[in-house]
Amino acid sequence: MTSDAASARPDPTDEVVDLCRDLLRIDTTNTGDNDTSVGERRAAEYVAEKLAEVGVDAEIHESAPGRANLVARIPGTDPGRDALLVHGHLDVVPADPDEWSVHPFSGEIRDGYLWGRGAIDMKDFDAMVLAVVRSWQRTGVRPTRDIVLAFTADEEAGSDYGAHFLAQHHRGLFDGCTEAIGEVGGFSYSVDESQRLYLIETAEKGIDWLRLHAKGRPGHGSMVHDDNAVTALAEAVARIGRHRFPVVVTDTVRAFLAEVSDVLGIEIDPEDPETAIAKLGPIANIIGATIRNTANPTRLAAGYKDNVIPGRATATIDCRSLPGQSELLERQLRELIGPDIAIEYIQRQPALETTFDGDLVEAMSAALRAEDPGARPVPYMLSGGTDAKAFSQLGIRCFGFAPLRLPADLNFSGLFHGIDERVPVDGLQFGVRVLDRFLRSC
Repeated sequence: MTSDAASARPDPTDEVVDLCRDLLRIDTTNTGDNDTSVGERRAAEYVAEKLAEVGVDAEIHESAPGRANLVARIPGTDPGRDALLVHGHLDVVPADPDEWSVHPFSGEIRDGYLWGRGAIDMKDFDAMVLAVVRSWQRTGVRPTRDIVLAFTADEEAGSDYGAHFLAQHHRGLFDGCTEAIGEVGGFSYSVDESQRLYLIETAEKGIDWLRLHAKGRPGHGSMVHDDNAVTALAEAVARIGRHRFPVVVTDTVRAFLAEVSDVLGIEIDPEDPETAIAKLGPIANIIGATIRNTANPTRLAAGYKDNVIPGRATATIDCRSLPGQSELLERQLRELIGPDIAIEYIQRQPALETTFDGDLVEAMSAALRAEDPGARPVPYMLSGGTDAKAFSQLGIRCFGFAPLRLPADLNFSGLFHGIDERVPVDGLQFGVRVLDRFLRSC
């Protein structure tokens, strides 16, 4: 190939911006309802097209009309090595344009950021993966081990139509995979101008989404009425919403706090970790939610007319349990709710936890340090859940590693499902360089 032809190849750190912008402009809103969720098929076809352009064949598998998942395999040079799964979801949570500074599906670049719903959750990582793979295919790079790519639907509503569907009905696509990387990890927290912690996810809380059902005696709204389903439910919901569960420091959180103690030079009281966590600024919300079980009311429904007391009322509670504590959380909630309100599980998926060691962790750490000499990789627990819950059922050891170098003053955790979601362009490009190094060496 001539030098002119070689120089004409797109630079992956430039192309990642275009790829991410294209993905952001595809509205893949997941409402949790098949009838109103949109765009996942279109996004999967876009990814398939971009892979096909460089000679990578991909399979699209629909779990329901429009709920599309894409899987492709990049062959490695050593057939004796176990494969690595690299997964990212294509769906996003809803966004109201009236609340945003830019349209949430515009993919606008402003003030050094790429804006849009999914910019950090998680079309940025989808674009990074595409940019790296497309660059490799153009230049003849092959990884040592097979790399399986999975771009999934429905992660934002529990993954039933996405990763769980693939794991249950197409598990052969993941033959040989023993390790995986996905969201939310590898992002930076600035200690000072020369030091940054990079949080690699080695654990995530369990999903315990509940629906509460209260029953009462229906009647006229003008009467004295002691058996009111709305009242009973509201009292239970208020008790849950105001409750703070006991502090429990898991192995992963303990390891993270030890790193924080060392780098910040502060003493951390194991009986009162919240005092130290409060000093962590933008990431305090994520870390603070990993030292206890949590339960947050999110939806209420009751009644059909202003002057009719309904016989039923329901509430949805978003509960997240620490590793090994799902059953304990259920008992704790039952005590709060009382015996007369029924509990229905909408989603119940276990917490995950692995150790911060091994060749894969070393490869992540080396790639981060090569691009940022001030990097200090540390383990942490994600307060939410990811598609790792589905893939772990195949015996795959899962990590969150979607590398980003972030501005020190950016409230990263507040952007997840938030207004004005955006990713720094230079952080996106940093992620491509780190991911390229990592995938070549892991």
